[in-house]
Amino acid sequence: MKPSTNSALSSHPLSRRRFLARGAGAAAAFFAVQPHILGLRGATPPSQKLNIAGIGIGGQGFSDLRQMESENIVALCDVDWNHAARVFRRYPQAKQHKDYRRMLDTQKDIDAVVVATPDHTHAFASMRAIRLGKHVYCEKPLTHSVWEARQLALAAREHRVATQMGNQGQASEETRQLCEMVAAGAIGPVREAHIWTDRPSRGLLDEYWPQGVSRPADTPAVPDALEWDLWLGPAPARSYHPAYHPFKWRGWWDFGTGALGDIGCHAMDPVFRALQLGHPLTVEAVSSRVNDETYPLSSIVRYQFPARGDMPALALTWYDGGLRPARPDELEPEREFGSNGRLLVGDRGKILGTQIIPQAKAREFGVPPKTIPRSPGHYIEWINACKGGAPAGSHFDWAGPLAEVVLLGNIALRRALREELTRTKLHWDGPSLRVTNLEAANQYIRREYRPGWTL
Repeated sequence: MKPSTNSALSSHPLSRRRFLARGAGAAAAFFAVQPHILGLRGATPPSQKLNIAGIGIGGQGFSDLRQMESENIVALCDVDWNHAARVFRRYPQAKQHKDYRRMLDTQKDIDAVVVATPDHTHAFASMRAIRLGKHVYCEKPLTHSVWEARQLALAAREHRVATQMGNQGQASEETRQLCEMVAAGAIGPVREAHIWTDRPSRGLLDEYWPQGVSRPADTPAVPDALEWDLWLGPAPARSYHPAYHPFKWRGWWDFGTGALGDIGCHAMDPVFRALQLGHPLTVEAVSSRVNDETYPLSSIVRYQFPARGDMPALALTWYDGGLRPARPDELEPEREFGSNGRLLVGDRGKILGTQIIPQAKAREFGVPPKTIPRSPGHYIEWINACKGGAPAGSHFDWAGPLAEVVLLGNIALRRALREELTRTKLHWDGPSLRVTNLEAANQYIRREYRPGWTL
């Protein structure tokens, strides 16, 4: 299946406002870029199955592929064949690969790819597929650096392929309800947003992955089934250690994007849609002790966004590692505040999750009208888009700018900037991808790649 190329590419710059509108236009917040703009008209009809390849299949990639079994799974790629063995068994007809570059260059029947590698190789696998005209589903946070997120969004538009980032909640009923509540004026103008997660830990003695640790000193042998050099990809060379693979890579600066990268694109997406957020003006952060190897155990990142139309300026605060805002006075004593959550603060009330608090005020407001189209499902959105349907809800023209903002928060957590950032905020020029008041911060917008790797 080949992507359609019969439509002109839009020349407008990336802008979140292009995708969002208030009131009667709220439906555009989810499907605002029309198929003909992305060049998808005239594509293969929905009755024909896609030929899908999985890249990075041992973890979340397996879960993604299982949601796409209405299509043909024709290729599987992973650098660790022991870790991928259960996936190979489930799809015995699919060709098996270790190097996605060779797979994409040699297996000509692939229409679309699912990228679920560690964060540091998201951009490389996705970009290679895009340039070959393959549709791309890429797990969050889309890329490892702010610059990479911009490049993927631009490339997807240029090559007119269907895309989707793996922030599954964007397709949910809860996301639509929040947008409809805000648009209906449930709590008046919103001036604060608070988002928090317990990651990377689940309690004092339990963790999803380690952070706040140093590089291990021992150098165990590389497992026979693992191609360690391919796993490293563009990251700086280092010896193999099970402290990195599998899954624990999330906490390491060279490979993952920490708790903010892991959860931010999930948790911030509804707020960005409901409040029509674009580039922030400033970002600042505080954290537990941070080093050059891993992200801190906990952090608080605060973004300041400008006024948007008739929406006032907004302060968005992110908390991780079990930190969270103060319990709101409006929340009834018997109700759980939760170790993961979202709170919007408006001039006339507060929304916790998707519920106005207190409950008496929620009953008084009632249910807002359904003004936004409901999704057939996050994965179905992308499959339909690949076949010429409407763009998926988290296509890269949406997901790229969202990921940029999320990953910008990690720049404010860099150890080398801590002294300066105790005295100033980072002032951000989003269109130019530059920090305007601290030149040292700009080195982290994009990263250097190991020799032999270029995006």
